[in-house]
Amino acid sequence: MALDLGPLWLTLKLATVTTLVLLVVGTPIAWWLSQTRSRLKQVVATLVALPLVLPPTVLGFYLLLLLGPAGPVGQLTQTLGLGTLPFTFAGLVVGSAVYSLPFLVQPVHNAFESIGARPLEVAATLRASPLVSFFTVALPLALPGLLSGAILSFAHTMGEFGVILMIGGNIPGETKVLSIAIYDHVESLEWNQAHWLAGAMVLFSFLVVLAVNLLGQRMRRIGHG
Repeated sequence: MALDLGPLWLTLKLATVTTLVLLVVGTPIAWWLSQTRSRLKQVVATLVALPLVLPPTVLGFYLLLLLGPAGPVGQLTQTLGLGTLPFTFAGLVVGSAVYSLPFLVQPVHNAFESIGARPLEVAATLRASPLVSFFTVALPLALPGLLSGAILSFAHTMGEFGVILMIGGNIPGETKVLSIAIYDHVESLEWNQAHWLAGAMVLFSFLVVLAVNLLGQRMRRIGHG
């Protein structure tokens, strides 16, 4: 039995790139949510959490319209000479980042809130600028939340199906990720191949949850110590 490992490597690449994008985009959002008193806070928090309850196919459908040739983002990317994003790896990254956004923002938001005001006030008395305080005080203290968010985002991207199928289709070497490969094997009645890939995902998911739980337990011990 020969397994095509192409979808596995593509999925790992997608999960890695998506997680890095989310760390760059999601961390500032989490920080703003933890610090702001704006009336828009709950609106932004709701928008960030929306993928948790929105069916993936619905999210993928609207992303397809938004990024497609007639959509505002699609028209912008075409004007810039970038073509359109649907059915490309870049489109998968955009869709995955939107779908996995709450899995990074919420743990990091909680980590920032748990810091409290005191460490930042001390940094301010030492004449540290807000930017310096963020990088030298807030980020190091929130590291466990960042790690948890990164792990959850990576794992969530590994298992995506609905959004990927809607915005990426099933193009071998370009958008055919692991979840779609499993679906193809099942449709073709290739049960052994489907078992191997699905079993690997079960094991991977178990290890991810175990890692997050152990990390949380370790940080609680440090906090109590």
